[in-house]
Amino acid sequence: FPVSDPVRKCTFQFTNTGTAPLVIHQALASCGCTVPTFTKTPIKAGEKGQIDVTYNGKGKFPGHFQKTITVRSNARNEVVRLIIEGEMTEK
Repeated sequence: FPVSDPVRKCTFQFTNTGTAPLVIHQALASCGCTVPTFTKTPIKAGEKGQIDVTYNGKGKFPGHFQKTITVRSNARNEVVRLIIEGEMTEK
């Protein structure tokens, strides 16, 4: 995407495959240019939730970027890392 249009959004959708409600406690980005928001209410077994991530490359140099979002929940795997990456071009 071009540096003239530096904001990009993506959505990570998931299904609770467990037997108890899934609660996301926090989602933290590796830097301030990346902002995650997530389903705040418990997600019942079999239901879907999502984590939306907005990357703002304004003021950043063109080129490749990679950002990590650390998600903490009450799932069996308490910590999951999501990675977004892309290429910002000059034009």
